[in-house]
Amino acid sequence: MPVTLDEIVARTRQRVAVAKRDVPLDALRERITELGRPRNFFGAVVGQKQGTTSIIAEVKRRSPSAGWLRPEYEQAFDPVDIARRYHGAGARAISCLTEPDFFSGDPAYIHMIRDAVPLPVLRKDFIVDPYQVWESRAMGADAILLIAECLTESMLLDLLILARELELTALLEVHTMENLLRVRPHVGFPLRSYCLLGINNRDLDTMTTDVAHTLRLVDLVDDPSVLVSESGIREPADLKKLRDNGVSIALVGESLMRTEDPGAALEALLK
Repeated sequence: MPVTLDEIVARTRQRVAVAKRDVPLDALRERITELGRPRNFFGAVVGQKQGTTSIIAEVKRRSPSAGWLRPEYEQAFDPVDIARRYHGAGARAISCLTEPDFFSGDPAYIHMIRDAVPLPVLRKDFIVDPYQVWESRAMGADAILLIAECLTESMLLDLLILARELELTALLEVHTMENLLRVRPHVGFPLRSYCLLGINNRDLDTMTTDVAHTLRLVDLVDDPSVLVSESGIREPADLKKLRDNGVSIALVGESLMRTEDPGAALEALLK
């Protein structure tokens, strides 16, 4: 049976409860004092030259719907090599899966990638508790993902405020028109330069992707300059369709990670 978002969130809450016991919040605060300021994720992807797309390239090993993206990833996975290839190919930022149970991610990947490339890094995970925002900052992330489908309005606002206090960019993601309308008033809260809006093109019921989903919803977005189209982007024509409709930021993962050389695949996508 396909894994549901509710199952992933439930497992995440269990993992957070264990983390809170093993690593108290004061310990995370102490780690943060030893770190420099986060890199400017928002500034890295917004305001690109006309006719170009800012790519947030994703380091992703596995997904519940697709399994291992390449057979060798089950035994060996080198996030640093992938990030370096992305950087060389023109990515503006990196997205890194850290969820361990369903995506085989690892929080350690964040520091490894940041030590190897100068790009800002998004922690791609299921944030459902303020502890995870502190945790993200302590692990070296420059941005976090907030999925509207996982969060009440009050929790979303609390997490946006905390992210800003910790100088993290928030990528506020929606899958449906209903959730877009629900969160639209909060895009850019509490400061515009710390919040991006993502439209995920994956249907959570069928797990299929369609870039046209972003195109259907873009007219409901107040500020398309901060809009990120996520999932289902496979060829240069997809990026052109998005740009023609005012969308100049895209998060691309599986279509790159399935290839032998994700960097070369990104270069081909950007041609």
